[in-house]
Amino acid sequence: MAATSATSFSIGSTISFGPKASQLPQPKPSVVRFNSQKPLATGSVNCESESSFLGKESYAALQNSLSSRSVKSIGRTQYRLNPQASYKVAILGAAGGIGQPLALLVKMSPLVSSLNLYDIANVKGVAADLSHCNTPAQVSDFTGASELADCLKGVNVVVIPAGVPRKPGMTRDDLFNINASIVKTLVEAVADNCPEAFIHVISNPVNSTVPIAAEVLKQKGVYDPKKLFGVTTLDVVRANTFVAQKKNLRLIDVDVPVIGGHAGITILPLLSKTKPSVSFTDEEIHELTVRIQNAGTEVVEAKAGAGSATLSMAYAAARFVESSLRALDGDGDVYECAYVQSDVTDLPFFASRIKLGKKGVEALISSDLQGLTEYELKAVEALKGELKSSIEKGIGFAQKQPVAAA
Repeated sequence: MAATSATSFSIGSTISFGPKASQLPQPKPSVVRFNSQKPLATGSVNCESESSFLGKESYAALQNSLSSRSVKSIGRTQYRLNPQASYKVAILGAAGGIGQPLALLVKMSPLVSSLNLYDIANVKGVAADLSHCNTPAQVSDFTGASELADCLKGVNVVVIPAGVPRKPGMTRDDLFNINASIVKTLVEAVADNCPEAFIHVISNPVNSTVPIAAEVLKQKGVYDPKKLFGVTTLDVVRANTFVAQKKNLRLIDVDVPVIGGHAGITILPLLSKTKPSVSFTDEEIHELTVRIQNAGTEVVEAKAGAGSATLSMAYAAARFVESSLRALDGDGDVYECAYVQSDVTDLPFFASRIKLGKKGVEALISSDLQGLTEYELKAVEALKGELKSSIEKGIGFAQKQPVAAA
């Protein structure tokens, strides 16, 4: 029967990773639209895949429904092919509490052709389990230092969740001595085997481990500040969730930039910059800010010694991986908040909204720091001392530790 009116339906997941800047349209679900006054075969077809979580079969079904496999225009008929799996991702610490769910989410991306999983133990079973999922990425496992180099060869994006988790009563600084050494060792291997890769640092304390990574890369002569990221996406995810709950908003519409760092008072949600525009009482601003800053502790205490924020962290990290892959694939409209080398303040590293491109950070969105409220201005000044100390601690650690030879 001929289609006589515009129709739309969704294929696959409506999950969308990587929201755009606040002035840009919000992410949309994957939609196929049919607009025709004639039978579908000769009408106008516009296929749009906004979500990256369409499975292989959904792509195939969609493509098979079209009469052409190439991009062409015949009269009013237009076809646009979906992205092909072509990127290689490595997760270092893949058998851990963050690593396992993160690996599952990355395995779901149609942009990933190879997923390399590394850990010091127990990674073989994780890889075997994931390899049964019918998505394009081919999964490989690598165990121990002797296999780390092979894991990293030719990789486009390296994600580092390795390290010990927080336990009740621990601060992120308590993790420093253990996790600093782990990050240093792993980044040395990245420098030797895939120096052009995007590096996503999750291991806490991020405020210090990113400067450590930068110093290691400098000592190796391969530092590119545009390709080193501290993953602070979880702070944005939490801010969006808590604001939506507080103000009864649709989550998909909410975008709250979070700046500063990734621990305690260094985490600063800019509630005045929330999209859509919404008003808060002074009490609500304080309550939301404190909850976002202490959300990690909220989870640690709720788990009562059984772990830290692993699932939400994996979700947020997967979102940032997806945004990086979209940027590498040529999407010119990718914005995220991340902790990077920065000149938006007088500190050498700072989390703010960035624009991602094929070569990494294309721009720092400094406009978010303009027109702040008095509360936010005071909070920025208050966080600088602690963040500066954490940065210096990381740099000092790395400079005292000679890098290993390649």
